[in-house]
Amino acid sequence: MQTVKVRLRKPTRVFTFVSEDIPLKRNDKCIVRSDRGLEYGTCIVAPEDCPEGMKELIKMNVVRRASLADETTFNQIQRDEDRAKEVCAHKIAQHKLPMKLVDAEYTFDKHKVIFYFTAAERVDFRKLVRDLAQDLKTRIELRHIQVRDEAKIVGGLGVCGRVLCCASWLTEFKPISMKMAKRQNLSLNPSKISGQCGRLLCCLAYENDQYQDPRKARAAVRAHAEAEAAAETGESDDSSELDDEETLPEAEEIVTTPATPDAAEAEEAAQPRKTAPSHQQQQQQPAGEKKGKRRSRRRRRKSKKASGSSN
Repeated sequence: MQTVKVRLRKPTRVFTFVSEDIPLKRNDKCIVRSDRGLEYGTCIVAPEDCPEGMKELIKMNVVRRASLADETTFNQIQRDEDRAKEVCAHKIAQHKLPMKLVDAEYTFDKHKVIFYFTAAERVDFRKLVRDLAQDLKTRIELRHIQVRDEAKIVGGLGVCGRVLCCASWLTEFKPISMKMAKRQNLSLNPSKISGQCGRLLCCLAYENDQYQDPRKARAAVRAHAEAEAAAETGESDDSSELDDEETLPEAEEIVTTPATPDAAEAEEAAQPRKTAPSHQQQQQQPAGEKKGKRRSRRRRRKSKKASGSSN
């Protein structure tokens, strides 16, 4: 059993399909069966051998290599898509719906037509689906997409002069932030760092990992400086301790003891005795507190005399 990678259209998607001994080469057209039915695609990677267990994991398979009849059918489908797009745009204007039609896509078996649109708010398109089903006589599916997906379907040229990355090879969109532009020291002018979709350029993420965050860089420098300072102070402390140990002589403990018991008693008598403070001394208050109490008493007396004279 072999697997092959096929690029589908509108929008360009690359999936892995099971190929059971179907001779395919790069850029060969083929008919595949996906979750939406039969679709027309282009082989981008030749068939490769794979284990038998992969067949249970991969549900989509290659039906056949595109023939001349398939090429004719595909050309007819493209014309039908243009007509379906015109009909849908007319119905949207008739119902005055706040939505923008981007593209229309038929499945290869024409059992379903998918309309891609963008809208700022939720849109009630039940009447639109009913009218389209009556005019086109097939199953209708309306799919809301974002502005980046719109640029992927429509395509175009970027500010670099090349085909848009999302329309040529980019398979998924990564989150882009203004921090990436600041980190790369780019101009913060929206017209210079925005793409056709109006969002930030996807290429801002290509070299973002090569630039270091200024905050992290400053923190790393600060931590390195602190580590060096700590190492230098540690070495100086060790050297000072070694110098002290080398220069200072060893101290000898000298104990003097009295020769006789009489001499010891004489020494104790010569030393001044420490007496505990008496109870009266503990209760004695400082002079400042006494003066404060006297003043408060005098004030009380004066206030009593003043109140008595007033009465």
